[in-house]
Amino acid sequence: MALGSLLPELAPGGSGRTPLIERVARWAADRPDDPAYTFVDYSADPAGVKITASWAETHRRARAMAVRLRATAEPGERAALLLPQTLDYMMTMLGAMYARVVAVPLFSPDLPGHADRLLGAYADAEPAVIVTSRDALPHVEKFLADHDVPRPREIVLADEADRARADEWRDEPIGFDDLAYLQYTSGSTRRPAGVEITHGNVTANAMQLWAGWSPDRPAPELVSWLPLFHDMGLISTMALPMVRGDHAIYTDPVSFVMDPMRWLELIAERPARNVYTAGPNFAYEYVASQATPERLADLDLSGLVTCLNGAEPIRTSTLSMFADTFGPAGLRPGAQSPGYGLAEATVFVSAAADDDPPRVVHVDRDALTRGELVPCDADAERSAALVSCGRPVGQLVAIVDPETRREQPDGRVGEIWVHGPNTARGYWRNSERSAETFGGELAEPGDLPSGPWLKTGDYGVVHNGELYVTGRIKDLIIVDGRNHYPQDIEVTVQEAHDAIRPDHVAAFSIQGEDSGELLVVVAERNRRVPLARLDPDEVENAVRAAVTVEHEMSVHDFVLVEPGTVVRTSSGKIARSATRQRYLDGALPTTRRRLEARRGDG
Repeated sequence: MALGSLLPELAPGGSGRTPLIERVARWAADRPDDPAYTFVDYSADPAGVKITASWAETHRRARAMAVRLRATAEPGERAALLLPQTLDYMMTMLGAMYARVVAVPLFSPDLPGHADRLLGAYADAEPAVIVTSRDALPHVEKFLADHDVPRPREIVLADEADRARADEWRDEPIGFDDLAYLQYTSGSTRRPAGVEITHGNVTANAMQLWAGWSPDRPAPELVSWLPLFHDMGLISTMALPMVRGDHAIYTDPVSFVMDPMRWLELIAERPARNVYTAGPNFAYEYVASQATPERLADLDLSGLVTCLNGAEPIRTSTLSMFADTFGPAGLRPGAQSPGYGLAEATVFVSAAADDDPPRVVHVDRDALTRGELVPCDADAERSAALVSCGRPVGQLVAIVDPETRREQPDGRVGEIWVHGPNTARGYWRNSERSAETFGGELAEPGDLPSGPWLKTGDYGVVHNGELYVTGRIKDLIIVDGRNHYPQDIEVTVQEAHDAIRPDHVAAFSIQGEDSGELLVVVAERNRRVPLARLDPDEVENAVRAAVTVEHEMSVHDFVLVEPGTVVRTSSGKIARSATRQRYLDGALPTTRRRLEARRGDG
């Protein structure tokens, strides 16, 4: 049985068919002085400087940017955002949507760790114009000089746009099917690809997310640090406030990484409000690990209604750690909301948004390797824990056998397929891959639409009317005819020895000489264990023993590597295919070599 239903207001002729961007003018007229977007700048002051734009100012600045962009680019041409995450970034996105210029939300070239992603996305988009800031301009000029990429007609400085030109803008009709922006995927399994997000997709997904979160409380607010060049950050921070004219408060990812407690302290500043936030699993574990008694003493999280946990596999240990750490600060047991989404569905697909603690089902691991969900006791010898991602809202989700294209019954694992107005129309300039991903057709649709369905590439299962995600199809490890999910092996490995850095383990398979698959594990060294006390053989033996006992399989090769080696995507996911390629290329900086070099120097 498929999950979910479509929102009637998004059907042709429905009240929700007005493009979301047009609501900015409505809020500017109805509540001009209400805050729309607040950026918190920690670079100027460690305490944070808040810069707020009202709805009237947002409307004015967006129109001024629309005038500036259309002086260079025509509707349908691309504008690449290569600037830091500030209030100017938000106004540029909105201005591009006003102007019907296709935004390409990226980042300043000096942002560390994303050089390859920027290069691939920029070259693929071929922008007519670059939007940056005065401070980031030298980095943009160096990026253009150092790489063989298309040159823009012009570089626009967002922080020097003439706001007085806002009155020159004349509204133009914006179609639901008009392209709004290109959302470049984070590249966990392939090179980044530009997902074509239409104005209809943005409108639908923002409405679906609000409906799923059930924000029937007065004056909800969004608090975020997520990057605006990532799908979760863009929709939760930019689009959600436009649905009902609410307020978003956000900072930049670097400020979060430098001090993750800033995130929760921004939430705690709004005790009388109803606050919604979102983040990937690692962020909740990271902030809980950094919470000191001094910082917890005055923290009040009673106003936090929902914190969506998505973008990567959700671990029960993280849910427990976050609840135990922040429960004394007023965190409600039902605030944590595990969810599932992907860029090809704009972002949001489903969430466990009921006001209850996250639901966890313990299943027989051996049955799961055969594609069946069989509940068992939590303390059973072969037990594995799965976290519910709730139900979809405003869209349909079906579990499908990818070979037969038939819907699977509840309790049977298959590929997650999605159908709804939030699913994108395809990938930018890649018709073959678009047809493969977005053109799913059910062999026996029954009461469901025959197509088109978005084939997510993720395995999942429906149990008691809720969605459970089990892993990526392309990451599945098949050894001796049994299916193994890499994230389960990675958790076993990181718990095997304290010298392994948590959440920095990649498990994947390589082809053996006898045509069978062999398991390889790459794990980063934990800096907290001094090199002088590190015994690589001890670590390897612990890992091999743990994997053998927990998963009944042997590790072909275990590689302990230096911190920063395991490749992660912009959303924090382990990029297993990229790490696998580095392994095959012999390009991994191993800790054994580091120790040998150290002994040689000594």
